[in-house]
Amino acid sequence: MAQAVDASKNSPSDPRNREVVFPAFRDPQVGNLETPINSSPLVKWFIGNLPAYRPGITTFRRGLEIGMAHGYWIFGPFAKLGPLRNTVNANLAGLLGALGLIVILTGALSLYANSNPPQPVKSVTIPSPPEAFQSNEGWNGFASAFLIGGIGGAVTAYFLTTNLGLIQGLFG
Repeated sequence: MAQAVDASKNSPSDPRNREVVFPAFRDPQVGNLETPINSSPLVKWFIGNLPAYRPGITTFRRGLEIGMAHGYWIFGPFAKLGPLRNTVNANLAGLLGALGLIVILTGALSLYANSNPPQPVKSVTIPSPPEAFQSNEGWNGFASAFLIGGIGGAVTAYFLTTNLGLIQGLFG
């Protein structure tokens, strides 16, 4: 068995001897690796279509989409797992908790924007990062849109959860 393993080390046609991990952009000075995961077309397509990296949309829309998604899903744990989960006001407590967290997250984004964040680095997965994250103004615009979207997402989740019986009655 050991002889077969030793013999395979000298055979370039053996699949165990194929290189699958390379330095990013074939430059070892970059300090990043190109792997079968982060360089696959499926992963590049998926990450490239996320609101943070989607080409051709404004900074405001990026922040609005990300804020709406976060506000919508943050409401659930506060309403259904919080200390008031079995009370009449559970949904209202969930809404207030979600709004409080959205405000805290927006403050954190604003602090980050004013701390001179580093320029985005191109990578194997994202070869051209958006210009929205290259300046303090872009980050502040993103943060303000995140606040608006987060509040809208949390309020939408609150109204849907509060009126669930009415919605179920309309659709059967």
